Amino acid sequence: MLVWAGPPVPAFEPTRGQAREERRKLVEDTGVRCVLDSRERTLHCHHEKVVVVDDEVAFVGGVDFTALQGDRHDSPGHPPRPMGWHDLVSRLEGPVVADVAEHFRQRWTEVAGEDLPPARVPEPAGGTNVQLLRTVPNGTYDFAPKGEFTVLDAYLRALRSARRLVYLENQFLWSPEIAEVLIGKLRNPPDDRFRVVLLLPRKPSNGADTTRGQLGRLLDADDGNRRLVAATISAHDGGTSAPVYVHAKLGIVDDAWLTVGSANLNEHSLFNDTEVNVATDDRDLIRATRLRLWAEHLGRAEAELDGDPADVVDRVWRPVAQEQAERERRGERRTHRLVLLPGVSRRAERLQGPLRGLLVDG
Repeated sequence: MLVWAGPPVPAFEPTRGQAREERRKLVEDTGVRCVLDSRERTLHCHHEKVVVVDDEVAFVGGVDFTALQGDRHDSPGHPPRPMGWHDLVSRLEGPVVADVAEHFRQRWTEVAGEDLPPARVPEPAGGTNVQLLRTVPNGTYDFAPKGEFTVLDAYLRALRSARRLVYLENQFLWSPEIAEVLIGKLRNPPDDRFRVVLLLPRKPSNGADTTRGQLGRLLDADDGNRRLVAATISAHDGGTSAPVYVHAKLGIVDDAWLTVGSANLNEHSLFNDTEVNVATDDRDLIRATRLRLWAEHLGRAEAELDGDPADVVDRVWRPVAQEQAERERRGERRTHRLVLLPGVSRRAERLQGPLRGLLVDG
């Protein structure tokens, strides 16, 4: 096991002392080998979440292997509880497993000082093409002295090519690089049916104002054309609502490109933390994934949502989320898990100043 050692200054958990104690309990009287990796950049971390089993199966996603700040194990139905959790993990078979294993081997070799044997490349497990994407900050490891930023590169390529639909689920939407592409698409839509749907948490830790500022810029770019829907979800059983924290990191463009992994859409994940994503161009898989998620969030059968995405956004996403936002403003009980997120005006964004984004996302 290769685990982040914690921040050098105990400003947040897990501290280095906590990490050492958990490692001790994990390896004591067991066959587990665990190494703590402290090769992070200042104020940054090892944020990737990967598992490789026997060089046959790998898991890449956003779920933290911890109970800090809430239990990560939640069901798609999100029954009300103190803090619900929405997250995604990909299960991989075939040759891409060797790519995930090689990434682990490279880090292990440098941190543990032990050479692991090269991963065995599994036989193809189907017809889906899968690409491994990484963020490796420059100057962190000898195997990538100039760094690797293929997560950002893949996102930018996909978003710039978007014609009809951008669907993003993410913990943060702070990245100016990502926001600028979306703003350009909203100002000059490539198609009359172009839509952007964002699923974000209501309170993304200490950067809620940064998220609202970016949403305000996107709403300004949309300029009343109703191409953009930005929403969040809650647990709802008809009488009770409770928060659900959107921790997923997923991007879908035109049902032609999908990525899932550990990378948030902020400067930490795209430049300064270690991250691992995977991407695919399997249209059938991408469409099935989108429909499954939309059915979960909208509370509808997949068959009801299987049409032109623009029609579904205009007919279901926007009316449902907008109605719940209006209920909140009137102080009425909500009747659905989905609700629109507020943005801020350009004037308010200017008053907040550019320093805020640097402080929470440098």
